[in-house]
Amino acid sequence: MSDEEIIKAVLAGDKEKYAEIVVRYQNIVVNLCYKICGSRLDVEEVAQQVFVELYSALPRFRFQSKLSTFIYRITVNVVSKYLARSNRLVPQAENAPEMVSDSRNVEQNIIHDERMQQLYNAISQLKYEQRTALVLCTFDDFSYQDVADVMQCSLTKVEALIFRAKKNLRKILTEA
Repeated sequence: MSDEEIIKAVLAGDKEKYAEIVVRYQNIVVNLCYKICGSRLDVEEVAQQVFVELYSALPRFRFQSKLSTFIYRITVNVVSKYLARSNRLVPQAENAPEMVSDSRNVEQNIIHDERMQQLYNAISQLKYEQRTALVLCTFDDFSYQDVADVMQCSLTKVEALIFRAKKNLRKILTEA
């Protein structure tokens, strides 16, 4: 079934079809939450809240954009609310995924992992909007226009956010 058919079925009262949306988009939501939040425990709590809010928001979905864009928008909003409510910065990325490669030797893999850890830690120090725009664009391959749609802001603002995020990343990484 297409996303549209599932949503229409859910809105018509078939609540069990909602599980298909959760299964289809769970990894996307969890990955985005992890990239923005950091901690595994926070990710599970926030991802669960995303799907609760998505269920409530489905009647407002107008099929003018892709469901994934709608879900990303809700995820970004939920993460923003969660971070504001918990009144804390994003934790250091202590569990950043290791990217081991068979083409590198053990020493090269260790160096690579250390550099990736520095990058994740630097990203976690960015302001929320900069971090979100950078993550969506860089890690999720969103176009600037898609990022603007998700963040509900102008294309110009996205360009400025990503420019400042890259500039701040350079500064953080050179000071490290």
